[in-house]
Amino acid sequence: MKKSIIFTAFLILHSISHAQLVMVWSDEFESTTLDNAKWNFEIGGNGWGNNEAQYYTNSATNFSISGGEVTITAREEQFGTNAYTSSKISSKGLFDLKFGKIEARIKCPMGKGIWPAFWMLGANIDQVSWPACGEIDVMEHINNDTKINGTAHWDNVGHVYMGGISTLDATQYHIYAVEWTATSIKWFADGNLYYQLNINNGVNGTNEFQLPFYLILNLAVGGDWPGYPDATTVFPAEMKIDYVRVYKDQLEASIAENELANITVSPNPTTGIVSIQNTAPTKLTNYNVFGLDGKLKQSEKLEVNQNEIDLSKLENGVYFLKLTNEFNQEITQKIIIQ
Repeated sequence: MKKSIIFTAFLILHSISHAQLVMVWSDEFESTTLDNAKWNFEIGGNGWGNNEAQYYTNSATNFSISGGEVTITAREEQFGTNAYTSSKISSKGLFDLKFGKIEARIKCPMGKGIWPAFWMLGANIDQVSWPACGEIDVMEHINNDTKINGTAHWDNVGHVYMGGISTLDATQYHIYAVEWTATSIKWFADGNLYYQLNINNGVNGTNEFQLPFYLILNLAVGGDWPGYPDATTVFPAEMKIDYVRVYKDQLEASIAENELANITVSPNPTTGIVSIQNTAPTKLTNYNVFGLDGKLKQSEKLEVNQNEIDLSKLENGVYFLKLTNEFNQEITQKIIIQ
């Protein structure tokens, strides 16, 4: 079931629409805990601007990672004045982007009042509020529909939104993506384009989409759009996420992002000593090794021109080697010690 990837220090080149894309950020959810360098839990039950009925928690009963996938679980249970609990994570304050390809592989639950989503908000939301910050909904699904929605929201002397629909069975895994440039936003389901929005030169007040956005994954219950659960709604309801990946055009990616694609780590599996091959001028500054439990097992600064790391003190097993460069950017490689 898990994704088919050949890791070259985690960054992978793709050819899409005649553009060369480089992966600049990703979470493959290979640990058992949320990577708090990439995601925040958003906690609360104030309706979230849509009169939603759930309280978002960081509880293991609402959010878990196992077998390389996230499970967000909505439960019918009282939490204060809220009749339901669920979970929501975002990259706010940790990672944002302006332009690129953003995709995730997701499986959705069905049910009246059930509302899973993968979306983005403008990073300046705290300064300008919504909808002036802009919103890009990569994927939303509601109720028992056999379709998913991709939508953009913005402010043009009031709230404006436009989007499209793709018909599919959302209870199965699908890859949902947007390709966002200075001139357009395109929505895809399993690689099939189903909607396109012109944002060239801020046409129709779309200047919001020329600024950075951050990522959000959540499973809402109830609200203005889907309505609320009824006797037919089955709880617990589970949304599953296999991965989230962000790419940029190689010509538009920063120098540091492109240089990271020139780093490889070998051998893998290893008996303890791994070699770092860095053909770019970017300097690596330190490394951290994490276990499958998400706990830090080994950490060290890298000396100038150091090209070997000794992991022989670690027990045999699967680990994650995170390398950091002088721009504080990271790449992660799954390492097997045997």
